[in-house]
Amino acid sequence: MNADAILSVRGIGVRFGDVEVLSGVDLDIRPGEIHGLIGENGAGKSTLGKVLGGYYRATRGEIAVNGRTQDRWDTPTALANGVAIMHQELQLVPALTTAQNVFLGLEDHRRGVLRRTEADRLAALMEESGLHVEPNALAAHLTIAEQQKIEILRALAREARVIVMDEPTASLSKAEIDQLHRIMRQLRDEGRSVIYVTHFLDDVLDVTDRVTVLRNGELVQTRDTAGETKASLVSAMLGGVKSETLYPPKPRDVGEVVLSVRDLFSPNGTRVDQLEIRAGEIVGLAGLVGAGRTEIARAIIGADRAQGTVEIGGQPLQNRSISGATEAGVVMVPEDRRGQGLVMSLPVRANISLPHLGRVARGGVVAQKTERGIAKRLIEQLDVRPAILDGDVSNYSGGNQQKVLIGKWLAGDPRVLILDEPSRGVDVGARETIHNEIVRLAKSGVAILLISSEIEEVLGLATRAFLVDRGTLVDEIDPDRVNVGDVLTALFNHQGMKDGVT
Repeated sequence: MNADAILSVRGIGVRFGDVEVLSGVDLDIRPGEIHGLIGENGAGKSTLGKVLGGYYRATRGEIAVNGRTQDRWDTPTALANGVAIMHQELQLVPALTTAQNVFLGLEDHRRGVLRRTEADRLAALMEESGLHVEPNALAAHLTIAEQQKIEILRALAREARVIVMDEPTASLSKAEIDQLHRIMRQLRDEGRSVIYVTHFLDDVLDVTDRVTVLRNGELVQTRDTAGETKASLVSAMLGGVKSETLYPPKPRDVGEVVLSVRDLFSPNGTRVDQLEIRAGEIVGLAGLVGAGRTEIARAIIGADRAQGTVEIGGQPLQNRSISGATEAGVVMVPEDRRGQGLVMSLPVRANISLPHLGRVARGGVVAQKTERGIAKRLIEQLDVRPAILDGDVSNYSGGNQQKVLIGKWLAGDPRVLILDEPSRGVDVGARETIHNEIVRLAKSGVAILLISSEIEEVLGLATRAFLVDRGTLVDEIDPDRVNVGDVLTALFNHQGMKDGVT
C-alpha cells in the first residue's frame, strides 16, 4: 500500500453472480486532489466508486486508509474513516424534507429527544457551499437537479476527507456544474479529496488533477490530467484510436402526421398551442433546466392531468392515461430510470416484458419462450452488457440500465416514442448505440419526441426542434442552421436572464 495515499486499494475484484465486473484494480487517492474516474458504461467505474464508499463489498483485494489495511469495509466503516459517497441514483427519503435528508443519521438530540435544528444547520451549510435548496420542502416535490444538490450537501455535512461523487452533474445546468466544480476545488484546497466519476470528458480535463481509466472492469491507466486530451482519454477508454461519438445521418423522409397536439393545458403551467410530429421525424425540445419539457411530455401521455386535444394517426386519444396512451402506441422513456422506469428487483427479461404482458402471457401465465425471445432480440439490438436475460438489472451500469429501459418500450413496436434524457449518465460507446437506434427507429417510421438538456444532442439528432420556456413552446428552430450558442442566447432572451442559468 502507498503510505502517502489517504485511500488505497489493491487487487480489488467484484463479482455479481457469475459476472466479474472488476478484476485486480489498484488505485491510490492522494490527499488534496480531484481524481477523475472514467470509462465506458459497464467498465466498472461506478462499481469501483461504490466499493470505495463502502456500498459494495469487494469479492477480493484490500483497502487501506492512510496506509492501514482495513479488516472490514462497509458504509459505516467508510464514514468512520472519512469516506463518503454521493450516488448517481438518488438515495433520498421522499417523505422527508431537504434538511432532514441532509442530516439523516446526524440529527441533533438531547437525551434521545430531537431538537429539530436541521433547518438552521442546513442554512449554515448552504451559505458555506453556495448550494441552495428550500430547507423545508419534501424531497418528493423537488426536481432531479434539486435532489442532486441534496446529495451533495449530505456528503458535505459528513465532513468527509474523501468524497466519491458518482455522476453528480448528470441533471445539473452549466451554471450548477461550474458551481459544483468550484466546490470541488474548495474541498481540494482544504486538503480533502474528491473522486469524480463522470462521463463528461470536458469536465474531467477542466477540474481533475489525475484521471484513472477503466475498461471492461480492469485498470487501463492512471495519469496526470495535464498530459491528457479528450482524444487520448477516448482512445484509452475504447481500447484504440477512435474519435468521439458522431451523430448518425438524420432521417429525411417523413410521412403522415402521427401525433397531433392542440391547445394542451395542464394546471402546472404547461401550455402547447400546436405540436405535430410525422412518421420518420425526430422533433426535439430544448430548454434550460426547469423549463417544463418533461411536463409537456407527461401531459401528452396522460401522466399529468391536462386539457386539450391529442390525436394519434388522426384519431382522438380518448383514454388520457399512461395505459391508454400505451395501447394507442404512444410510449415514454422517462428521465428517472430507477424511480419511474425500471423495477430494480426484477431481472432484465422481466423488465423488458412488463408493459407487454398481454402479448407474452396466456391465461395469466407468462409464456417464457416468447418473453425470452423478445428480451434476447432487444438485448442484442441495443448491445446490453452483460447480455444475460436473467441478469439482475440493479447490478448493471447506468448506461446498460438505460438500454434496458429503452428496450422495454421498444418491445411494443410504438408509433410515437417520447425520449426524456435518453443519454443521461451514458458514456461515449453506449451513447453511440442509443443515437443510432433513435435514428434507425425514425427511419422505420416511428415518430420521435426527443427531450435533452444537452442542446448539442438535440441539434445533432432532431430534424426539427422547439425552444421551451416555462412549459411553453416559444420558438421553432432548424437544428441544421443554428449552433449551441444561438440556442442558449435565444433561451436566455425568452427567460429574461432570470437568475442567469437556472
